[in-house]
This record gives sequence, structure tokens and C-alpha cells, in this order.
Amino acid sequence: MLLAEAGAVLRAEAGTRTRRVINATGIALHTNLGRAPLAAEAVAAAAAAAGCCALEFDLEAGVRGQRLRGVEPLLVRLTGAESAVAVNNNAAAVLLALGALAAGGEVIVSRGELVEIGGGFRIPDVIRQCGAVLVEVGTTNRTRLADYAAAVTERTRMVLKIHPSNYRIVGFTAEAGVSELAGLARERGLVLMADVGSGTLVELPGRAREATVRQAVAEGADLVAFSGDKLLGGPQAGLVVGREAVIGPLRLHPLMRAVRLDKMTLAALEATLRLHVDPATAERIPALRMLGQTEAVLQARAERLVAALGEMDARVEATEGEAGAGSLPGTVIASRGVTMGGTGIDGVARRLRLGKPAVVGRVARGRLVLDMLAVGDDEVDGLAAAVRLAWR
Repeated sequence: MLLAEAGAVLRAEAGTRTRRVINATGIALHTNLGRAPLAAEAVAAAAAAAGCCALEFDLEAGVRGQRLRGVEPLLVRLTGAESAVAVNNNAAAVLLALGALAAGGEVIVSRGELVEIGGGFRIPDVIRQCGAVLVEVGTTNRTRLADYAAAVTERTRMVLKIHPSNYRIVGFTAEAGVSELAGLARERGLVLMADVGSGTLVELPGRAREATVRQAVAEGADLVAFSGDKLLGGPQAGLVVGREAVIGPLRLHPLMRAVRLDKMTLAALEATLRLHVDPATAERIPALRMLGQTEAVLQARAERLVAALGEMDARVEATEGEAGAGSLPGTVIASRGVTMGGTGIDGVARRLRLGKPAVVGRVARGRLVLDMLAVGDDEVDGLAAAVRLAWR
């Protein structure tokens, strides 16, 4: 019986579409490969929560407890906000906030920030879905505070400022910052929500500067929404921090139940946030570690892979990586790749993708490129074995 059960488990694992992949694409937070890999602590926490756990139960009092009691205090501590909620992704966070605070009213957004995210989902569609009316202001490249002020009417409920995920507008540009918009919102009795996208809690040395969540809170945003699985380095989640007076209606809105987080995601998120509390432990978060690597570290990893491949025709080359997932748009990360040429290279790449573990690299100018940016030190030997097998 035990052997039959074990066989069933192995067959199920072999057929799953979410099996393990070695990410050799040069994109650290690859959306199609699951974005941020989790820290060991987050993986262990999710596994511990897989069975029965105190999800909504107060063990001390012996009564029902609050689902978000583990993550809310940590989010408040890390961002300087008064309160916080967590839902299943950042689009849901924006949807919930708009539904709770702007339904039946108008929402002002700069034309330069009417973004479309992956899968064709667009901010104007999200606003309409919430029963609010979009009011566009400014132009694609220049939107001033005066444009927002002129658009305010008695029906205006919210000013929404959105991080330009996946693109940069450069050149002859102008935008109103969070602090400016906060002053206008207070003066007119409106809610200012800042969707900062990638959820940067700390500045990344040597990388393009992204406004941190704490900075948006300090500059006066009533609500700040961001993702859990990008620069925060945790599981997929949408996090909203801000003033308790505006967070409270989100908790009570009927949509909250539809977008709530499951137990394993909450456990992984809490563990990730706990790592962020101390800079020394934050270094154990894979996303931050990947994006903080030096060229010397990547060079050494690439050389180790070449050595493991033995007499195969492989060499180390300079490559250009990126953060991915709409994080640090336009920022090029100097990386290293191991490149290999030969006939039938597309077939080799396909066999690598179908192997166990699957390996996803890229083919450029007739050569296979295995970028080291997102490859772990503990994956090099397995990657070498997969390459040798695929080349037969």
C-alpha cells in the first residue's frame, strides 16, 4: 500500500506544471517562472502551515482570532504606517481600495500612469470594475499639480498615483510627487493612494533608486499599495499600508473575503517580513541577494560551471540582466553567462526545458546563453549535469 501511494505521488509530481526550474534567463524576478524565489525560512513556514495551523485561532485565549495578526504588525513596523492589510496580489489591493473608498465617485489619474500590466490588465478597466469613474489629467509626459487640482469636483473621491511598471518616461517630463499630491488631497478632503508597484522596503546598493514604501508613507500618502513577490522577495501578495481611518473600510468590505490570502502564503509572507526587520537577516532573502551580487561573484559562478562542463565548448561572456517583474524598469544589471554553440542549439534548449530539473536559458546569435544572475551556487552542479544530458 505504501509503495502504491509513493508511486502515485511521484507520478503526480512528474506531471505537475509547477515543477522546479533553474532560471538561467538573466531575469532575476521572472514573472513566468514564479517571480521571487522564497527564502528557506519562508519555505519552512509555508510547509509548517500546510497541515492544521492557528490561522484564525487565538491559542492563548482559546477563541477565534484574526487572520492577518501575524503580518499587520510587521508591515506597520517596516513601513511606518498606522495600519495594514494583505490580499492575494497588488491588483487585488488596488481593486479593494477603489471599491471600498471610491465606488460611485471619481478617481483622478495622470495620463502618463494609466498602465497596462501583464496579461493585458489595465488600470482604467480596474477603476471601472470598481464602479468608479476615471478622470484623466495632464499628458503622457507631463502632469503638474495644477492638472490634478483643476480636475477635482464634488464627486472626486481619490487621487491615484501609479508606479510606471515595465517602462520609463524620459526626456521632456514632469510629474507631481507624493508629497505635493498629499497636500492637495488634505486640502480637498480626498484620499491619496500611491501604488508603488515593486514594494521596495530597502534601497539596493548599486541599483537605480526606487522610492521605498516607507518614503511614500512619510510623504503623506493615505494608502500605499505594493507587491509581495517582487523586491520584497516573498510570495505573491498585495499589501496595503496607511492611515487606520482609510484601512478600516478595506477590512470590512465584502471583497476582502474574495481576495484574502491562504494560510501557506500568509506563513511565507510573515517569515519574509521577519527577515526584513534586521538587515543582517534580510540578506538571506534570495531576491535581494540576487540583485546585490557583484560581477566578481557572477564571474566566479560562471567559471565554476565551465569547469563542471569539462571538455565541452563553453566560455564565460559578459551579459546584461534585469530585475524583471516590472521592478527597476530600464535598469541593466551587469552579469555573466556561460555560452555554448553548435548545430541544433534550439533542440538543446528545448531538451533543457523538458529536463528534470527544467532549465530555462536563452538562445542568442546561434548560441545557448546560461546567465548566472538567478542561478544559485547550489544549482551549478545540477545545471552542468542537465547540460551534459541535453547535449547528447
